[in-house]
Amino acid sequence: MTTENERPKSYNVVPGPKMGVVTPEFLEKIAAIARKHSIPMLKITEAQRLALLGHDPEQVAQIWQELGLEAGPQKPVGIHYIKSCPGMKWCKFGRQDSLALGEKIGAALLSMPLPAKTKVGISGCPMNCCESFVRDIGVFGKKNGWTLIFGGNGGGLPRIGDIIAQDLNDEEVISLAKRCLEYYAANARNKERSARFMERTDLAQFKGAVQAG
Repeated sequence: MTTENERPKSYNVVPGPKMGVVTPEFLEKIAAIARKHSIPMLKITEAQRLALLGHDPEQVAQIWQELGLEAGPQKPVGIHYIKSCPGMKWCKFGRQDSLALGEKIGAALLSMPLPAKTKVGISGCPMNCCESFVRDIGVFGKKNGWTLIFGGNGGGLPRIGDIIAQDLNDEEVISLAKRCLEYYAANARNKERSARFMERTDLAQFKGAVQAG
């Protein structure tokens, strides 16, 4: 039987490179910290962040300090992460600039208090590499603009999100996504994810409310 002392250490630090974009300097800093603290495992997460696994809990605060990042979960609960593909600037299949839209969404919506954690997936083309249909807020690009999806989930009870509007520019995406989140925040139960909220919400009523703005 495995004893408490024999169990693998599970504490981790997840520094947040925005949408998975890193620099040589950031990677050099990570490598130096991993060597200094004898971190046995580095793992790219599904959310395009970097997990440092297997260190002692006493090292957490020091590692965050050395990274120059704020520690701890986001308060209040809100957007958990923004995931993006390279988009039209870096991918031959891209139809829209997903990285630029991700930056704008982060600046406009990241601090919104919400009933539960909310995930954003931005795909620069209809192939949906960032799984936009199974994100709370999903966006994918086509030649004529962005399609906005709301209420998706890819967890233990998956749900394909609802298409709210199509052929949007960047500013229209941000404005409509904000109204979707505001309606969700005003009407959802505590800790209710958007997928469960949309399952009990009339889609026509929801669209009418958020598109009226």
